[in-house]
Amino acid sequence: MINKISLYLPIFIISIFMISACGPSQKVSRISPDQDTDLSGRWNAGDARRVSDEMIADVLNRPWLERFQNENGERPVVIVGRIRNESMEHIDTEVFSKDLERALINDGSVRFVASSSEREALREERQDQQRFATEETQRRLASELGADYMLIGNINSLVDQSVDRRQAAIFYTVNLELVDVETNEKVWIGNKRIQKMIERSRVR
Repeated sequence: MINKISLYLPIFIISIFMISACGPSQKVSRISPDQDTDLSGRWNAGDARRVSDEMIADVLNRPWLERFQNENGERPVVIVGRIRNESMEHIDTEVFSKDLERALINDGSVRFVASSSEREALREERQDQQRFATEETQRRLASELGADYMLIGNINSLVDQSVDRRQAAIFYTVNLELVDVETNEKVWIGNKRIQKMIERSRVR
């Protein structure tokens, strides 16, 4: 029995090493968060950041902003509303919305208020303060800053693929609109398109 174990043990060990060598390997490298990575050709964080920066730069350089400031003597209050994903793939529109918020706030040309879900959490906190916080530190109810304009929009995509599926072109279209909250007047419409070509090598 011992001789059989001694005979097969080296074969067993060699087999384990051979299986391990044939398995997939993985290498992880750290890169800058600002560096674009496009592994699949699909919509990614770099696309969201680039589109938001360009479209916010456009909306803030249109006549509506100067007209509002001249008529009211102050910066308008803006809120980002719903950005709908109408493409054929999963796109996290929350990430894109946050990129729009960042670009708006950092520019400084407008004032910005929290989203509907964020406002609900803040209202719960104020209600809680009425019961448990000291009178000196309680935040007042019904003192919210109302938005003058809401930014809404959608993301669409179209895929054109060769018969052998070795080449594919993906077209993304982002549409944004700035709407007066009180009158429903659209004061700006923006459009941004992204086109990507994907080429797949033939598997041998």
